[in-house]
Amino acid sequence: MADSSRKFIYFATGVTFCSLYAAQPIQPLFQSEFHLSNFQAILFTTLMMAPLGVAPLFYGFLLDAVSARKMVRWALFLLGVLEILFSFSDSYITLLAIRAVQGCLIPAILTSIMSYISYSSKDDRVQHAIAAYIGATIAGGFLGRFLSGLLTDLYGWRLFFFLLGVLLIVSSLLLKGMVRDVKLNYVRSTPRDVLNIVQQKTFLWLYATIFCLFFVFAAMMNFLPFELKEIRPDIGETSIGGLYLGYSMGILVALNSKRIISFFGGEVDAIRGGILLFGVGALLFFMQSYTVMFLSMFVFCAGLFTAHSLLSGYLSTIAKTNKAIANGLYICFYYTGGTLGSILPGAIYEAWGWNAFLWFLLLIIFIAGVFTQLLKKAIALNH
Repeated sequence: MADSSRKFIYFATGVTFCSLYAAQPIQPLFQSEFHLSNFQAILFTTLMMAPLGVAPLFYGFLLDAVSARKMVRWALFLLGVLEILFSFSDSYITLLAIRAVQGCLIPAILTSIMSYISYSSKDDRVQHAIAAYIGATIAGGFLGRFLSGLLTDLYGWRLFFFLLGVLLIVSSLLLKGMVRDVKLNYVRSTPRDVLNIVQQKTFLWLYATIFCLFFVFAAMMNFLPFELKEIRPDIGETSIGGLYLGYSMGILVALNSKRIISFFGGEVDAIRGGILLFGVGALLFFMQSYTVMFLSMFVFCAGLFTAHSLLSGYLSTIAKTNKAIANGLYICFYYTGGTLGSILPGAIYEAWGWNAFLWFLLLIIFIAGVFTQLLKKAIALNH
């Protein structure tokens, strides 16, 4: 994969994630402006995320017949046009409809890019290339949240969404140089191939682990802005967006994945270390102070992205055939966990408050740790 093409691919990934998460820190603002309930407000993120839980598998099959280059460029262009339309819309229903359609386009982009990276990278560089991709998703997730909050305070919420639309269209044009024929290495896939992957314990426990981890992460990211408003009703969108600075820890983690694996003595032990750190970060959120929560986010994100970058990199290593399907399933489990996590824990938060919400998340983190132990056993049996 040429260096210039690789840079544009990572740029497009980052901008896509900016689009996905831009609404999250300003959901309390949408709640106030459109007179919404908490549930109605979180739909701005949840509706966009929900298709990611089911669509990637479909796109994994589609990539067997359609060029990844063509799919990702068209999806980026349409996503950009819809982002510009979003910035001019005044109806809550229209805004939600746009976000739902955008959610159907994002898995086309992500599945295409992950498959493209897997097929166009040499075997000994796949782990590094996927880690760099994860770094781009982390950078995009942070910048989307932070800049959304900052520009909303300065100019209102519409400007940032308009700028995102322009950048997405530019990304589509920049990817003209992607290699056209990476799909020629694909093996034709069937539903039986999907079942065969999930029935293998190594894949099953890996997918179950990331489901739990992103369930917790999405829950925290979605409801933290509302809790901050409870603690400090006068808090501005810039301060809420600034809380996500800890998200940037994930970039350092993703780009140092080999060192982390070496430190722990293996991928699975490194993943377990990340889950432990993730749990420690969640515990720190019991202290309801903006300063403590700001620092907690660094620990929380470092743990999540240690596990995430290593799980996705390890998947690309063990998926010798049907990589598009294996990657699509990973995204399915990841975002199904995220979609459910952005809704279900909200019932606990509304009924019993922040502390009960956090105890529930810690239980899910413990379950993720159990799945990781089962993953380690499955790997040992295969060897």
